[in-house]
Amino acid sequence: MSTIPYKIYLEESEMPKAWYNVRGDMKKKPAPILNPGTLKPVTIDELSGIFCRELAEQELDDTSRFIDIPDEIRSFYRMYRPSPLVRAYCLEEKLQTPAHIYYKFEGNNTSGSHKLNSAIAQAYYAKKQGLKGVTTETGAGQWGTALSMACSYFDLDCQVYMVKVSYEQKPFRREVMRTYGAKVTPSPSMETEVGRKINAEFPGTTGSLGCAISEAVEAATTQEGYRYVLGSVLSQVLLHQSVIGLETKAALDKYGIKADMIIGCAGGGSNLGGLISPFAGEILRGENNYDIIAVEPASCPSLTRGRYAYDFCDTGKVCPLAKMYTLGSGFIPSANHAGGLRYHGMSSVVSELYDQGIISARSVEQTAVFEAAEMFARIEGILPAPESSHAIRVAVDEALKCKETGEEKNIVFGLTGTGYFDMVAYQKYNDHEMSDYIPTDEELSKSLNNLPKV
Repeated sequence: MSTIPYKIYLEESEMPKAWYNVRGDMKKKPAPILNPGTLKPVTIDELSGIFCRELAEQELDDTSRFIDIPDEIRSFYRMYRPSPLVRAYCLEEKLQTPAHIYYKFEGNNTSGSHKLNSAIAQAYYAKKQGLKGVTTETGAGQWGTALSMACSYFDLDCQVYMVKVSYEQKPFRREVMRTYGAKVTPSPSMETEVGRKINAEFPGTTGSLGCAISEAVEAATTQEGYRYVLGSVLSQVLLHQSVIGLETKAALDKYGIKADMIIGCAGGGSNLGGLISPFAGEILRGENNYDIIAVEPASCPSLTRGRYAYDFCDTGKVCPLAKMYTLGSGFIPSANHAGGLRYHGMSSVVSELYDQGIISARSVEQTAVFEAAEMFARIEGILPAPESSHAIRVAVDEALKCKETGEEKNIVFGLTGTGYFDMVAYQKYNDHEMSDYIPTDEELSKSLNNLPKV
């Protein structure tokens, strides 16, 4: 038996004291976000009309390598961090692979995912600024759940616009949010001007993260004492999520393990960016080399089939423009069961790392994803979220390649959350009612041809 334990735990004292900002090590920075009215780089003052001021400063800071984590946030982190890095011995044995498989488990809190890492930070800065509350969007509901918990902790009002298909598929996730005091509205709704416009343009739409973002931004900017917060995509969110990668790196270093491959699912880029940032930083500084893989759904393939261009971050075109890999803000993904990955674009940071060749990307179909999810649940004893299962799929595929070649690679992937509120999806898979949808080039061109002329 190997001397590496099943679970590698860090001591409380080893928890990161500062977030890592990978942009500080990037010679070629992500392109600046633009004011949609002037098409000029947004200023702190302009961004502060939407976000809390300190978060706006973090969003535009592309030089600081480390930003201190306030004591109040670290105190909250201690309730569930450091999270374990798990050696998947049972999975290795089942696959009969010489590869060593590790996963960073972020599901050990009530929100069931990594989202709480940024939610508590954003709620803290909102409270510090003296705001009444915040508005947001959520796809699968993990971000909305995490934010409702964080707002409850700081006694802030929380208004969540939940993508309609997830609102209907995941009623229990919705009820957890309401239990923590959040108001949850299916998006697109008839409560906002942009929601009514989207419903008129796309009758019967199941919604998207882009739609929900538009509604949440409108709600924030039309209510005094409110600001908008986002659970993914933004550079500030990737900054907060860097605790995942920093802890992963520290746990590996503790036992002298060198990762060969780091794998994460990719929707907007929060968990992927958080997991890979310290490793990407080593590549950028010329200190090490890793094979980093972003895994996205074949039904929403922004990295693998999108275009690297300026685009609106939301369907209603009220948010700033970001240069990113995008399918077009008008692209409405199919109603797949990985709600957190149904976003038309990708983080500017992740997009730039991909464009520079620091990371690679793959797309996978959802039936193959759930096949891997079910196998993982039966072998490792954790029911994974559909989003995380995209990473599991590729980790299994890579481990099987090692079986063929005899290579003893160290494979690390992010298990970003649990799937206990995703049972409709598992039911569809078990009842053989799940299908794979891959958009055609013609379908993608319809939205890509309408990218803003920047």
